[in-house]
Amino acid sequence: MTTEADMVNKAPHYTALSPEPIDIIEAWQLSYHEGNALKYLARWKRKNGIEDLRKCRWYIDRLIEQNGV
Repeated sequence: MTTEADMVNKAPHYTALSPEPIDIIEAWQLSYHEGNALKYLARWKRKNGIEDLRKCRWYIDRLIEQNGV
């Protein structure tokens, strides 16, 4: 059984990945939008499917808008 604490500290949709997205986000010092795009892209097959890909795209679109590309 997965406890609430496990889902915060050891969520299976992240711990199945090596390295975990949080480690990449911190090591690369990604911005909020970059980090969220990476997070949703990394977990989409293990958590929310297409919904996570749409969220990833939303953050990428925001990055494009903010950077005038």
